[in-house]
Amino acid sequence: MTAASHRTGHAGPSRSATVRGRALALLATAALALVAAFVVVPRTLAASASGADVGGEGGLARAFREAFVAYWSSGERGFPPDVDRLVAYWSRYHVAKGVIAALLLIVLVALGARLWRAFVRAGGLGAGRRFALAAAGVLTTTLALLSLAAVMANIQGATAPFASLLPMLPTGGSDGEVGAAIAQVRERLAAGDHTSPALDVMLGDFARYHEAMAWIAAAVAVVLVVLGVAAWKRFRRTLSADRRARRTLGSFAALSVLSSLFLIVVAVANTTTAADPRPALLAFFHGGW
Repeated sequence: MTAASHRTGHAGPSRSATVRGRALALLATAALALVAAFVVVPRTLAASASGADVGGEGGLARAFREAFVAYWSSGERGFPPDVDRLVAYWSRYHVAKGVIAALLLIVLVALGARLWRAFVRAGGLGAGRRFALAAAGVLTTTLALLSLAAVMANIQGATAPFASLLPMLPTGGSDGEVGAAIAQVRERLAAGDHTSPALDVMLGDFARYHEAMAWIAAAVAVVLVVLGVAAWKRFRRTLSADRRARRTLGSFAALSVLSSLFLIVVAVANTTTAADPRPALLAFFHGGW
């Protein structure tokens, strides 16, 4: 082998490692930027689109409490302008958060796949490098699961924004007009009242809120089962000598199946609540949600 060809032979792997390192750095930077955007951007986008700048979560809670009292006192089915404005703001807020969380999930999945692939191929590296790759892979996988949960929760919130605003009410106890309105809601729910238009809207949106999560959880559970089965098949085909690859594939298969089982429980619980929302809504107004 000539000196030139010898140099070329070593340049290929080195260049490939450099490209992989740059890709990891680029994906990590994109993930950090999306985390920052997830915190900062939705409020600005929602306020500009709906014309309602509520001044943060505290301002939103105060505005919704006042608007809720007015809505409950009105006896009307349709939302008054203040409630309508806040519901539109909250819907757009969840849409923005959901889109950013979905982008973050895509980036984290790509980053995690590269990290775990590098870990599996890290036979020639020192123990410290292998540990660093495994730790980064675990952290990225955890963040991906949190991003998935954020996508699911924000789709649910965008589907039923009025029900998603209800936790901002002081259901554990409050004085004044807010407390009086909540006490009346409790009484009517406990009595099985079907004559209040506002209560009917609350029950309908509360049911839709849980129905949305039931469908979302079921769909994600199916995807995780498919991924888990695919990982298990690859695990079975992988040679027993390649212990690192088998351990990684087996762990991923187990995590997918366990996560899918948890989501099936979530789907069943939300389906039950959506079918009969009154007891759950009453428990919520007693501070039990």
